[in-house]
Amino acid sequence: MSPSRFDFEAQRDRMVRDQIAARGITNPRLLEAMRHVPRHLFVTPDLYTLAYEDHPLPIQENQTISQPYMVAYMLQLLALDGHEIVLEIGTGSGYQTALLCALCARVLSIERFPSLAREADLRLHHLGIQNYEILVGDGSSGLPDRAPFDAIIVSAAAPKLPQSLCDQLSEGGKMTIPLAGGWRHAYQQLVLVERRDGGFKVHHCGAVMFVPLVGEEGYKSE
Repeated sequence: MSPSRFDFEAQRDRMVRDQIAARGITNPRLLEAMRHVPRHLFVTPDLYTLAYEDHPLPIQENQTISQPYMVAYMLQLLALDGHEIVLEIGTGSGYQTALLCALCARVLSIERFPSLAREADLRLHHLGIQNYEILVGDGSSGLPDRAPFDAIIVSAAAPKLPQSLCDQLSEGGKMTIPLAGGWRHAYQQLVLVERRDGGFKVHHCGAVMFVPLVGEEGYKSE
């Protein structure tokens, strides 16, 4: 079926019903955001009809747009109520950024590839989204001059918890991040980090697979 005849709204409803809600995502604001944000506009036109399937898709610079369920799972772990300032590491296509913009007060997103940052900004602007800022730089170091953040979400796997990002969490703040250990293609584990009483509590949330986090507190190259 050609994209021009494809019912994207129906596909979004199906995605949320069968892939997201059916697998335990219950946050009503998150489910509504995923029904509303047109995921297909965050991939190339040749992939439009695959945008609502249950798997990641390639984007430019050999990066990926994550599986819809994984995006939803990481966002639900943050338990956003709409008042937060959120730091996103890895803008990518901008899809997760758009969801965050619907769920919190403001998003600061860091992307290391200028081309991806530029394209994501165009997509978000086209959709009329305004409560975000995209910066090009080393996401593993975060934005210390703009900290603290109520939540941080990292869309790439780090060799260990980046201390800079932990330090940029506010008291009571949460961070979701995949960890791969010293070898970038090793078994990866998604963790939720909570800052409480001056310390950090780490919860292990299951096996995942992400591209490596490249930077000063990540891997030194792809």
